[in-house]
Amino acid sequence: MKILVFGATGKTGKLVVQQALENGFEVTAFVRDPEKMMITHHKLTIANGDVMLFATIDKIMKGHDAVISCLGLPAHKPGELRSRGTQHIVDSIKKSSVNKFICQTSLGYADSKQILVNTSFLFKKIIVPLLLKKTFNEHELQESIIKQTNLDWMIARPGNMTNGKLTGIIKLVFAVMTLQ
Repeated sequence: MKILVFGATGKTGKLVVQQALENGFEVTAFVRDPEKMMITHHKLTIANGDVMLFATIDKIMKGHDAVISCLGLPAHKPGELRSRGTQHIVDSIKKSSVNKFICQTSLGYADSKQILVNTSFLFKKIIVPLLLKKTFNEHELQESIIKQTNLDWMIARPGNMTNGKLTGIIKLVFAVMTLQ
């Protein structure tokens, strides 16, 4: 299986690329700055591009079996990277023979907002409404773009991710996906 990974130089994206390679997949890492991709592997291809420019995505989409998006920006730098980038990815997928799309967003907004009930007062009453509101709105727009497609898609909304050792233990609290 050949996988195309967007956001491949971010913290999560690097781990997705690494684990896909370790599991024998061929991986194309779509990156703005190839020098930031510190992983080397005989099954890894580096594709230089910008998700904000549709043409750079479209020229490398063909030939992949699945697409994984780990696009993101720091919470203090909200923007349209997730929504516009995802729209470009989806538009390119529709033109190709790729049909599987996995997108990492975040937990704690839209229909997963109830999860915030179990968080601290500081997080749910100050951090979310003041610092994460624009980012959560962007995630919601990103997801609406995906949900309007006929693709086989899955949205992963991780919460409290750590930089700890890989355990293989996953706690599923909430799932959103469609399988055609």
